[in-house]
Amino acid sequence: MKPSSLRFAVASLLLGASFTASAASLVTKPLVIAGVIHEVLGPALRCTSKLGGTLVGHGSDPALGPVAFLGKDCVTPNGPLLTFSNGRITLLTKSGEVIYANYSGQAVPTGDGTKVAFSNATFQITGGTGRYHRASGGGDFTGSQELLTGAGTIKLSGKITYRE
Repeated sequence: MKPSSLRFAVASLLLGASFTASAASLVTKPLVIAGVIHEVLGPALRCTSKLGGTLVGHGSDPALGPVAFLGKDCVTPNGPLLTFSNGRITLLTKSGEVIYANYSGQAVPTGDGTKVAFSNATFQITGGTGRYHRASGGGDFTGSQELLTGAGTIKLSGKITYRE
């Protein structure tokens, strides 16, 4: 066998083994992050409505441990409802790895002053860094927020698939 043919055969074997190993190490786990947020609404030129929100928060997941998050979204008033769309959130894990997700939904008045509850709200994981580089998954999120202060609670419930 020629040296170039041998190199090609070995490279093909190693490449095939790496695909098998990486596929075997994918895990899907429940994701349940409960935490607190603070959101500030203000002008956002990137949004069609010209109104957007910037949020920060922290929480915890049984598998991930403590998580900090930072996000931005577009907000469109629709009668008493606020629709939030084009949301992008970055979750920072205790290990320093990052998970990226998109989100959208509505904020519905609760009848308790200026408090709203999140409704029809979902998130989709789009990747990350480290073991979450090609992470996927998603789910629903619930919670509420006081519009005057921006303080609120959030709970993301779904699944995440990543390399372990």
